[in-house]
Amino acid sequence: MWVILNTILKSLIIIIPLLIAVAYFTLLERKVMASIQRRKGPNVVGLFGLLQPLADGLKLFIKEIILPSNANLIIFIIAPLLTFTLSLLGWTVIPFSSTALFADINLSIFFLLAVSSLSVYGIILSGWSSNSKYPFLGALRSSAQMVSYEISISFILLSIVLCADSYNLYDIVLNQRNGWYIFPLLPVFILFLVSMLAETNRHPFDLPEAEAELVSGYNVEYSAMSFALFSLGEYSNMLLMSALSSIFFLGGWTMPDIISWLLPESFWFGLKISFFAIFFAVMRAALPRLRYDQLMDLGWKVCLPFALCWLIFLVAFLHIFNGLV
Repeated sequence: MWVILNTILKSLIIIIPLLIAVAYFTLLERKVMASIQRRKGPNVVGLFGLLQPLADGLKLFIKEIILPSNANLIIFIIAPLLTFTLSLLGWTVIPFSSTALFADINLSIFFLLAVSSLSVYGIILSGWSSNSKYPFLGALRSSAQMVSYEISISFILLSIVLCADSYNLYDIVLNQRNGWYIFPLLPVFILFLVSMLAETNRHPFDLPEAEAELVSGYNVEYSAMSFALFSLGEYSNMLLMSALSSIFFLGGWTMPDIISWLLPESFWFGLKISFFAIFFAVMRAALPRLRYDQLMDLGWKVCLPFALCWLIFLVAFLHIFNGLV
C-alpha cells in the first residue's frame, strides 16, 4: 500500500510542476514572439499577463466538447488522451538532479525512443477517427515526418551512447562532469536541433498543422479540453526535447565547479531547458514554413546520411583512439 502511495506521490510531484511549466511555456512563447514582432503580447490578465495561461485553461475547460456525427467516437475520444499520456510518460526517466529521478532505467534511451514511436499513434488515430479529409491529411503528414526524423535522432543518440558507454541518462550526465558533449559533437548537436524541431512538428516544420493549407491539421475537429490535451501534449514534448538536449549536449544539471555551488542542481537544469524553450519560440517567429517535399528531402537526403556518416566516423575514431591508448 505504501509503495503505491509513494509512486502516486512521486508522479504528482512530476506531473503538477510539468503542467504549470507547460502553461507558462505558452506565455513565454507568446511574449518572445511579441518581442520579435515589436508588440506587447499578453498583458491584460494579471500583472504583465502572468495569469493569461490560467485564463486560457479555464476558457477551454468550460467550453462545450463537440463530437462530430460522422466520427468514430471511441477512437476520437481516446486519441487526445493517448497523446497526452505518452507526452508525460517520457518524463519518468529524466534525471532532474543527482538525487531527483523517478525511474532509473538502464536502457532509458530505448524507453524514450519507444514512447516517442508510440506517440505517432495518437496523431494517426485522431486524424483517421475524425472522418474528415483535412485531419486525415494532417495525420499522414505528421506520421511520415515523425518517422523520418526519428531515424536521424536514433543515429545521433547512438553517437552519444558511444561517447558515454551507457544507455542510461543518469550515466550520460555524469560522464559530462569534465566536459560537455556539445564541444566534440557540435555538428550532431546542430543536426539534433533541426531534428528536434521536425519531431515536435514546430516551425519551420509545422506542415501537419499548416493553417493556410490544412486549417489546423489532425486536431481541427477537436474542441475544448480534447483540443487542450493535444496542445498540452505538444508543449510537453517540446519541453521534453529541451530536457533531452540539455542532458545529451549540455551536461544536464552539471555546471563548472566555479559556479555550480551557487545554486541548486535542478535550477541549472531548468535554466538550460529554458534556453531551448526560447529557441523553439524564436524559430517560430523568425523562420518561414518549408514545403513538404523540402521537409522530406532534408530528412532523408541530408539529416539521415550526415548522422550515419558521423556515426561511422565516430566509431572509427574511438576504435583508433582506444587502440593507441
